[in-house]
Amino acid sequence: MSAGISLNSSVRSSLLSLQDTANLQATTQNHLSTGKKVASALDNPTNFFTATSLNNRSATLTGLLDGISNGVQTIQAASKGIDSITNLVKSLQSTVKQAQSDAAANRPKIAGSDLSANSTTFPSTASKRDLALNKVVVGAQTATAADDPATAGDQSTAGIVGVPAAAALSTNSVQIKAGNATYKFDLTATSTVRDLVNSINASGIATATVDDSGKLNVSGTGSDALTIQAGSTVTSTGVFTSDDTATTGANARLFGTVTGNVAAASSGNSSVRSNLVKQFNDLRDQIDTLAKDSGFNGTNLLAGDKLSITFNEKTGSAQNKLDVQGNILSSANLGIGKFVDGSATGGDFNVQNDADLTKAADALTNSLTSLSSTSSGLGSNLSVVQTRQDFTKQLANVLTTGADNLTNADLNSEAANYTALQTRQSIAQQTLGLANQANQGVLQLLR
Repeated sequence: MSAGISLNSSVRSSLLSLQDTANLQATTQNHLSTGKKVASALDNPTNFFTATSLNNRSATLTGLLDGISNGVQTIQAASKGIDSITNLVKSLQSTVKQAQSDAAANRPKIAGSDLSANSTTFPSTASKRDLALNKVVVGAQTATAADDPATAGDQSTAGIVGVPAAAALSTNSVQIKAGNATYKFDLTATSTVRDLVNSINASGIATATVDDSGKLNVSGTGSDALTIQAGSTVTSTGVFTSDDTATTGANARLFGTVTGNVAAASSGNSSVRSNLVKQFNDLRDQIDTLAKDSGFNGTNLLAGDKLSITFNEKTGSAQNKLDVQGNILSSANLGIGKFVDGSATGGDFNVQNDADLTKAADALTNSLTSLSSTSSGLGSNLSVVQTRQDFTKQLANVLTTGADNLTNADLNSEAANYTALQTRQSIAQQTLGLANQANQGVLQLLR
C-alpha cells in the first residue's frame, strides 16, 4: 500500500487476505510442479539434510549392486564350469569301465611243454590230452647219474610228471609270480600232471589246462606279467632257487624250455584297451581347458583367482565384504593321471594293467568327491552374495522411500489445497468489493 493513501480497515483486511492467499497459491503451485514439499534447506533444514543423507547412502548402495552382481556372475561361471567338469569325469569313468570289461583279452598266457612228447607206447587213437593226464610219464628225460634214477619219476607210471630226484634237504618246486604276488608249490616223484594243473589253479594268480595237443597252457588271472619257474626249495630256509643252469631232467624243460632258461614269462595286451588311451587322454585334456574358460569379467575362481565383494559403504574395519578364494582346478590337481599303453610312472595309469585301472577308477571317484565339495563351497558363497544382493536392493529402496517421505509433497493434498485457495481468493475478492462500496457511497455524495 502506498504511503499517504488511507484505506479503511475492511479494505485493508481484504487486501492482506488476498496477498496471503496468493503466497499460498504460489507455494502450492511449486509443490505441484516439483512434487517436493521440501526443495531446499530454506523450506525445512532438518528434513532437507536428513533426506540428502538418506539419498546419498541409497545411491552408494545402488552403486555397490553392480559389483555384487558381477560377483554373482563370477561364482555362477565357476559353478557351471564344475558341473561340466563333473560330466567329463563321468565320461572318464565310462572309459575306464570299458577298459576293465575287456579283461579277458589282456590275460598273459604261457604255453608249456608237450606233456605227451615221450608217449610212444600207447595207442595212437588216444588223444594227447588223455595221454598227458592219465597214461604217460611226462617231462622226464633219459636218466643220468646226476638225476639219481633210483629215486626219479618212472616213465612207466601213467600220468606221472617225472621230475628228477631233489637235492639233499631240498624239494623240487614250482614258483609262480604275477605282479607282487608269489605262489610256490612242491613236486615229488609221484606227482601227476593232474597234481601240477591243480596246484597251479590253486595259486589264485594263474590257471592251467592241458589242451588236445597235450600241451600245458597257463593263463594269468590278472593283467600283471606272469612268470613260472621250476627249481628247488631248501627245506630249512624255504629259499627257492630256479634251475636256470639245468639242461637235463624234468625241471629243465617242464615249461617248454630247451636249454637252461626255465623262467617262462608272458604278458597280455588288449587292442581295445590300447585304442582307449587317446579317448581317455583327450577327455582329460578337456578338463584343463574347460577350467581355464570358466572365468567372468577377468576373474576365474577355477584358475586360483580371488574374488572380493563389498556389501556396504563403510571403510576400514567397519567395511563388510566377502572374499572368495578360488582354487586351481586341473586334471593333475584332481589326481587324474594319463592313460599309457605300457609301463606307467608317477600318477599315470597303465591301461593294460588291471590294478592301474582300479586306481584310475578310484582316482575318478575321489575327483567327483572333490568337485562336489568345491561346488558346495561355491554354492554356499553364492547364497550369501545373492542374499546380500536382495538385502542391498531392499535397503536402498527403504532409504529412498524414507527420504521421499521427508521431502515429497502429497499431490492429492496439494491439489485439494490449491482448489481451496482458489475459492478463498474468490471470496476475498468479493469481500474487497463489498468493502469498497462504502467509499463509493461517499463519491456519490460528492457528485
